[in-house]
Amino acid sequence: MFHTDAPQALAHVQQLYREQIDHLRAAMQRFVAGETPAAPIHAYYPFVRIKTTTVAQADTKLTYGFVEGPGTYEATLTRPDLFASYFGEQLRLLILHHQVPIEVGLSDKPIPIHFSFADNDHIEGSLSPERRMLMRDVFDLPDLESMDDGIANGTWRAAAGEALPLSLFTAPRVDYSLHRLRHYTGTAPDWFQNFVLFTNYQFYIDEFIRLGHAEMAKEDSEYIAFVEPGNVVTRRAGLPAEAVDELGTAPPRLPQMPGYHLVRTDNSGITMVNIGVGPANAKTITDHIAVLRPHAWMMLGHCAGLRNSQQLGDYVLAHAYVREDHVLDEELPLWVPIPALAEIQVALQQAVADVTQMERADLKRIMRTGTVASTDNRNWELLPDNLPQRRFSQSRAVALDMESATIAANGFRFRVPYGTLLCVSDKPLHGEIKLPGMANHFYRERVDQHLRIGMRAVDILREGGSDRLHSRKLRSFDEVAFQ
Repeated sequence: MFHTDAPQALAHVQQLYREQIDHLRAAMQRFVAGETPAAPIHAYYPFVRIKTTTVAQADTKLTYGFVEGPGTYEATLTRPDLFASYFGEQLRLLILHHQVPIEVGLSDKPIPIHFSFADNDHIEGSLSPERRMLMRDVFDLPDLESMDDGIANGTWRAAAGEALPLSLFTAPRVDYSLHRLRHYTGTAPDWFQNFVLFTNYQFYIDEFIRLGHAEMAKEDSEYIAFVEPGNVVTRRAGLPAEAVDELGTAPPRLPQMPGYHLVRTDNSGITMVNIGVGPANAKTITDHIAVLRPHAWMMLGHCAGLRNSQQLGDYVLAHAYVREDHVLDEELPLWVPIPALAEIQVALQQAVADVTQMERADLKRIMRTGTVASTDNRNWELLPDNLPQRRFSQSRAVALDMESATIAANGFRFRVPYGTLLCVSDKPLHGEIKLPGMANHFYRERVDQHLRIGMRAVDILREGGSDRLHSRKLRSFDEVAFQ
């Protein structure tokens, strides 16, 4: 069916998806009850498709919402309830820029049965091993071949007669990440906000929790809820509790990368995730958060200062990265530069000035802009012949950590605006290593300020509007239409 009205097109997508999911859930309930169907059960993702015969003269202020040239373009879609606002805007822009209808229908991509379960459904757990094995014959299971990141990586090529992509992600890839987010962060993807802060220390999370509950005590707070792992929801004072609040239960132990959410009504609040230590975690979580299409993500963490002129507690604003993390070398070759994004850089620098109340000259004493090196070797200092130290010196790096380059590189790869503001917690090249007494004093002095700087940067970016964030620096030659 063809639509020239974006809300109607979205409503059609939602209807098709709901019908397919209801079909799968009903079949699964019968299967759990002991019924074995005579034939396999299938359901399919909706698709949207656009055909153009001319090159669009798109609004030059936007970096998305149009296709690059004549042809047929399509995308499979999932969770049109969760992505309603996002899908609606992408479809609106396509119709506006190309003046052609949007086709909506059912694709030939099956919905895996696991992706049809509601958040609190665990009905497969009641099956015997024999029935679980039989599920493979009755229902479609996740197919990894339909979930690769070839489109985002720029390696995907259309077969003869195949439509070109509208989105970086296929529907199965999105569903896979939504399920992974629940596992890693302990919260439903529905709670994630459009601005994401990452940290590598629990101290920052502790302070974010304190600030989150303080906001909820204010009846005039701009935030309406604070969500913690287990989907434990605290509503702003004066707001009625909702049924979903009662579903949340704090987990007996924190998940691998716990997530916390300061929620605004328009989803422009702040999500904070403790990614722990290391580039593997940084890649894993950003691989999955990317499908939510956040407006920006930023790293707030600790680093080793590499210059004698730095003091413990000084800030480092990354404007370049040395990538010795190795986790993205296959997806994003090392010869690809990771540029600093002006909007993020300006917001972070302004936030430091606002929170510290320092003028430009004094600001330079506590914040240095420079190259950050990220390594996958926590004990790089112990390698023979000081080869890492030599490379870091040749790169002009001013700070070293294990996550920032990964987060920036995956932001570049997935077209999510990124930035890094680190705080010097030790200086291993100059004999200032972390000791318990020093660390405790440092954490007390700096964590609160550093976090407030990150939150202030989000305010500045929000005030500037999301359209300005989606930089042309992140677009390839043949970019997809969906931002």
